[in-house]
Amino acid sequence: MQLAKIPAPDFDLAMTLGSGQLFHWEKLGNGFIGAIGDRPVYVEQHGDSLLTSCQDEKLIRNYFALDHPLAEICASFPVDPVMGAAKEFCRGLRIVRQPKWECLATFICSSMKQVAHIRQISRSLREQFGEQRKIDPPSPRLRRGDTVVVHTFPTVERIAESSEKELRKCGLGYRAKNLLASAHLVASGDVDLEKLVALTDLDLRARLCELPGVGSKVANCVMLFAYERLRVPDRRLGRASFARKVFSAGAKIERRPAPGVHRGILWRPWRLRTAIFVSSCEENRQTKPHNRLDSVETASFVTIPRVR
Repeated sequence: MQLAKIPAPDFDLAMTLGSGQLFHWEKLGNGFIGAIGDRPVYVEQHGDSLLTSCQDEKLIRNYFALDHPLAEICASFPVDPVMGAAKEFCRGLRIVRQPKWECLATFICSSMKQVAHIRQISRSLREQFGEQRKIDPPSPRLRRGDTVVVHTFPTVERIAESSEKELRKCGLGYRAKNLLASAHLVASGDVDLEKLVALTDLDLRARLCELPGVGSKVANCVMLFAYERLRVPDRRLGRASFARKVFSAGAKIERRPAPGVHRGILWRPWRLRTAIFVSSCEENRQTKPHNRLDSVETASFVTIPRVR
């Protein structure tokens, strides 16, 4: 396989793929293999460059959001022990631009599930309802002539024509009914996920919450990962008790109505709104007690300066 080389400064591939945004990429050889839409892709990182089987540089750069000014964003972080530890631990993590239906369906299936369980559900859905794509061996460890099979995420039409019983076999449980009902609405054209792009944050979130299986948390995830609404925080930041667990002891936490439909945390004096990606932060448990993110399943922080 001939791999294309793509510049990727300020990027950590492994950190990004393991941050709880995506659930289908698998480790293979020196890199990872997965699908971007209906295209099978192998990608590995060497320093500030990506080597990938995909010859479409624009697709790779867009998917991994390599155009985001990550260094500028990180420079806006306040000088604080916990934020500094989080920034260092999550250096190079980017918000991936996910296909809208795939993102919506995945997070409908994620309700009350751990990351490992969501990965299992995603794999089962792909193997049962997705399409097979073959890719040449990307690693010298694999024998020449071998092929690797990647399953794409099932189309909304394929899910809509399935049954609740079939979906339950993929481990969805009660989520099967919600996924099927949402698939019917999207496949029929009653809900056009592409046209929702034009809506304001307020209207987009309200429209998403009308879909079966979509509550506030799922809507926020879809807005962030599929619609690139970067100012939408995880709902847990609406609780001062949670913020006190995350930030340094003694930081002054203030609750105020934030623009939009949620209530946000404003952390004086920097007034930053923080979006959280859910995942484990085991490595941070090795830091000093006042720097730890105790009892918080948090992998990364992306802060956006508040608009005045």
